[in-house]
Amino acid sequence: MVRRLKALVLGVLMAIVAVNVWTGGPLLAVWVGSKVQGGGPPSMTAVAVVAGVLIVVSVLLVRLLAILGRAYDDVTGASVAKRRRQSPWMRSMRGERPDPRSGELGLTVLDRVLILCVALAALAFNVWFFFFAGSSIG
Repeated sequence: MVRRLKALVLGVLMAIVAVNVWTGGPLLAVWVGSKVQGGGPPSMTAVAVVAGVLIVVSVLLVRLLAILGRAYDDVTGASVAKRRRQSPWMRSMRGERPDPRSGELGLTVLDRVLILCVALAALAFNVWFFFFAGSSIG
């Protein structure tokens, strides 16, 4: 029961951090840039601060996602250190079938959380674009 609760909490934390990679990080970077800018037309200093903060925050959030993913794997017992991990886009296109005894991993929970976050973001964008954005024609 405790392992399941820990796994659930880690999954929720992964989802929150994954959403903040796309929303919270850019908003924080723009906010910091606005504090540097003050008023008037945009300066290159403010633009550079926004870019720098965005890079730093994004790297930190991605590393936090990796840490949470490893912690989830440790809690659930799905250790990936012993098995080979190959991304789908790095697989051979020659048509050979993968050997089921090779111990190759499928999608991890972190992969699934990221896929779900991107799918929800695409859905939200489409709803906004088609129903709330209005026409730019006139």
